[in-house]
This record gives sequence, C-alpha cells and structure tokens, in this order.
Amino acid sequence: MGAYILRRLLLIIPTLFGIMLINFTLIQFVPGGPIEQVIAQLEGQGDVFEGFSGAGSGGAELETANEDYIGARGLPPEFIAQLEKEFGFDKPPVERFFTMLGNYMRFDFGDSYFRSISVVDLVLEKMPVSITLGLWSTVIAYLVSIPLGIRKAVKDGTSFDTWTSGIIIVAYAIPGFLFAILLLVLFAGGSYWQIFPLRGLTSENWHELSLLGKIGDYFWHITLPVVASTISSFATLTLLTKNSFLDEIKKQYVITAKAKGLSESGVLYGHVFRNAMLIVIAGFPAAFLGVFFGASIIIETIFSLDGLGRLGFEAAVARDYPIVFGTLYVFGLIGLLVGLLSDLMYVLVDPRIDFESRRV
Repeated sequence: MGAYILRRLLLIIPTLFGIMLINFTLIQFVPGGPIEQVIAQLEGQGDVFEGFSGAGSGGAELETANEDYIGARGLPPEFIAQLEKEFGFDKPPVERFFTMLGNYMRFDFGDSYFRSISVVDLVLEKMPVSITLGLWSTVIAYLVSIPLGIRKAVKDGTSFDTWTSGIIIVAYAIPGFLFAILLLVLFAGGSYWQIFPLRGLTSENWHELSLLGKIGDYFWHITLPVVASTISSFATLTLLTKNSFLDEIKKQYVITAKAKGLSESGVLYGHVFRNAMLIVIAGFPAAFLGVFFGASIIIETIFSLDGLGRLGFEAAVARDYPIVFGTLYVFGLIGLLVGLLSDLMYVLVDPRIDFESRRV
C-alpha cells in the first residue's frame, strides 16, 4: 500500500502543474485585467466591464494593448508602467508563471491586489462559512439518507418506498436558491414567522454569551442555510444506498445466511451492511469536498454569508489574480489529496481491496 500511496502523491505534482498552466494560459486571453479594473475605477466607471457594453464615455471599446487604451483615455504612460510594475505585469508571462509556482510550492500566495491582505489570511477568514456549509450539509445528508436508503431497500416496492421516492424526487427538483428564498420568507421574517436570523453565522453579542449560548447561537444561525444547501443532496445518496443494498440482498451469501437461521437484522447489518456501504462510505470525502467547494455562492449571498464562494466570484470579477490562482492551487491540491483519501477509505471499509497490485 505504501508504494501505491507514493505513486499517487508523485502524480499530484504533474497534475497540479497542468491545472495551473491551463488556467494561467487562459487568463492571458481574458480582457479586463487588474490594470483595466484600476483605471476603470479611477475613471469613475466602477467596473471595467461597463466599457464592453459601450456604457463608458464615448462608448469606446477597451483595447488589449496598453498603448491603445492609454490613447483612448488620455492617461500618462508612466502611470500605466507603475501599475504594471506593482501588479507584476512588467515581466514576461513565462517568467511570471514559474515565479508564481515557486512561491506556491512554499505556500506563499502573496497579497490581494485590492484588499491589502494576504491571500492566506483572506482564505482563513472566509473558511469557517464554507466548512460550516460543507461539513454539516454532508453529515446531515449521510445521517438521513443512509437509514432511509436501507429502509427503502428492505421495503422495496411497498407504499413506503413509493411515497418516499416521490418526496425525494420533488426535493431534488427544487433549485437550492429557490428553496433558500422560501425558507427566508417562511421562517426569517419575510412574510410569516421570525424564527431564525436573516444573516451571518453568529449574533453581534456572540462573544458575550456563555459556552452553551454560543453553541446554540451558532446552530440557530446555520439552520436555514444548511437545510437549503442539503435539500438536493438527499436524492442521490438515498437512491445510491438503496440500490447498493438491493444488489447485495439478492446475492447468494445472503440467502445462505438466512438459511442458517440468522435474523433479518443480523443478515442485514452483519453481512450486507459492510459490502453495501463500501461505495457510500468511501465517497464521503469526495461528497464533502463537492459541497465545500460548491457551497453555493447563491446560498451565501441569500443568507449574507461571507464564504469562499463569494470570495472566488468577487475575485474573478475584479481580476484579483493572487486570490484566483491561490485558491485554485489550494483547492486543486486538496481535491487530489481527497481522491487519494477516498481510495484509502475503500481499503478501510473492505480490506479485500488491494490497490498495490494495480497500476495508477
């Protein structure tokens, strides 16, 4: 197993290099870079993208070359040169790319262009929101979906299986943002009941509360956003659990165990559970990562949560490249490590699986 883990770890290097190279190359062709953003703000436009729609003075389109842009706006070349030096664009792209990789290997992601704070500090500041949504949504989905999926497998074809499937399908079909708005309208003072708070992870007086008060306040704030981000994940996990158990229940060893006089629960949890739950449990790291990374920017916006989703979106719009590439590097690295962790989970759940004998 050690050799397999080593091979997977070594594969992370070229994979991560490819991810960064592709995205860095694409960024070179995207209009409206950080220099154009600064100039647009100085010109009073607020956002460089207004120039693309002709909303700026004279409706002139922004040109890729700095000289054309300066000529259109009447800005001094010295000012543009100073901006290029500050943002590091006075160097060739190849040099900038390898300098960036060298810094990233030391986990030095630099400072945000527009926030006067290091990328690491900024990500750590937003991390609690994304961890909250990702972790609790995944845990709740597993705690509900696994027992429900097992029950549906045991009661396959019954009225219980039919009406629970209907509820699951309806829940899966409802967009998360629409369900979030519904929760706000019903339970956050929109038009009916003021039961839960409208925004944030904690109250303003959180530091003044007792330990139990802080815990209660935290769960009071996260209830609605977690429910909204979890609603659509029940369907896939529940049906996956049900189908896994149905496949195992029909196998010969289950029939043999029943013939030996074992009870239904003894067969289900003593023999079937371990084999059926292999794919479900082993997928937990990837499931958490999916919710963590995609901790919907819409959910964060609706509930006024300042997390990594909004951070990434705002950085992309503002062309804040240190944040864009820094988070891309970290998330890519975490994603690759989680892939390895998922394989190790398979071995933990079923020791019969041997990755050592297969090639990566």
